[in-house]
Amino acid sequence: MKDQKISIIKNAVDIAKETNSQCVFLFLDTAKDCRWFLKSGISEKNKIVLVIPRELKMGDSLPKDKIAAIRSWAGNQTRFSRIKYAFLHGVAQGTIQTDSRVVCVLGPWGKSHLDTIAIHDLSLSWSEDFPFDPRSIMHNKAFKTILAIIDIALDIGALGREGKPVGTTFVIGDMKRVMQLSHQAVFNPFKGYSPRERLISRSEVVESMKELAKLDGAFIISDTGIVEAAGRHLDARSVMTRQLKGFGSRHRAAAGITKMTKAVAVVVSESTGRVTIFENGRIVSTLEPLISTRLV
Repeated sequence: MKDQKISIIKNAVDIAKETNSQCVFLFLDTAKDCRWFLKSGISEKNKIVLVIPRELKMGDSLPKDKIAAIRSWAGNQTRFSRIKYAFLHGVAQGTIQTDSRVVCVLGPWGKSHLDTIAIHDLSLSWSEDFPFDPRSIMHNKAFKTILAIIDIALDIGALGREGKPVGTTFVIGDMKRVMQLSHQAVFNPFKGYSPRERLISRSEVVESMKELAKLDGAFIISDTGIVEAAGRHLDARSVMTRQLKGFGSRHRAAAGITKMTKAVAVVVSESTGRVTIFENGRIVSTLEPLISTRLV
């Protein structure tokens, strides 16, 4: 009996040809799964882009000149969320374009079996129920910082802090204008540190942000990834649109600050763990980490 995974992947490659799709995204979660793929005998590996956890250690066993790969957030997300997040990184590194058609092959996160083939035309597949429009933020000079903040937000959304749910807001870019339209709700724990000590590329800064996410107010971050403040109250007028119906004050304030500035906001919902990305007063995308490991 033919291996089900091989059958699914080969069918996905055939579908990609028939639909004139740019490539196949194959979602694999472990080094064992990657080694299986490399030895699988599938001949058209050049049509396949592996989507693997960012921290996965493959050494030299993943030939970069033959196998394209996207390193994505390693946590548990819904299938739609995993696909959208891979698309964000694929656009960021130039693997795909914002109007590409992509065939995706994946299964449940953390499991080795594959059970889903999905075809997505990035210019047509998404609706207000599943918003995804990275075309504007991909040209934002803060795009790499935005992606790094999304990683942090997904961690907070999935795990909370010390097992308890946490909701928070990150505002990235147009820092001078954002600071003018906000004020400190609590003492700013980042004040007095040098810019180098406040970079989000530093692990101690990331851990501090996860701990400080329990405070009221938003994080303000420069487009180069320097944390300017935490516990900041956003004074911008909140936005209420049909798209924001059912969202609370945190999300409406994030929409408001992005409507009045050139900043991008990333919001973690305390109740669901969902991560929502705002630009120009509207939702660019939502990502849904699964929170079964959180104590609620």
